[in-house]
Amino acid sequence: QVQLIESGGGLVQAGGSLRLSCAASGRTFSNWPMGWFRQAPGKAREFVAAITWNGANTYYADSVRGRFTISRDNAKNTVYLQMNNLKPEDTAVYSCAARSSGSNYYITSRQNQYDYWGQGTQVTVSS
Repeated sequence: QVQLIESGGGLVQAGGSLRLSCAASGRTFSNWPMGWFRQAPGKAREFVAAITWNGANTYYADSVRGRFTISRDNAKNTVYLQMNNLKPEDTAVYSCAARSSGSNYYITSRQNQYDYWGQGTQVTVSS
């Protein structure tokens, strides 16, 4: 059984920072590419960032590139999302996802390529 548990969300003013964490259970976490997605009220879930199994390659949505950084610590079974210069439009529920099949060097923004999902953590950015 794989579990992904997000933490670190909260309320922050525009221009502020937050760091989200996603703790994973399962011995094979270190082999899996991981992603972060978000869903704002009334909108579809969208891709934010992804990282290969070893952290060597990353991929970002245009809307967050240069402000957000995805990273991972396989020894701690944890993936992070550092969010800087937050904007009100970043307000959403942020969820992490794991891709357990296919190449562990392949990272993607396609949601149907991810097999496991966390419940999400709320991020609210006030103006």
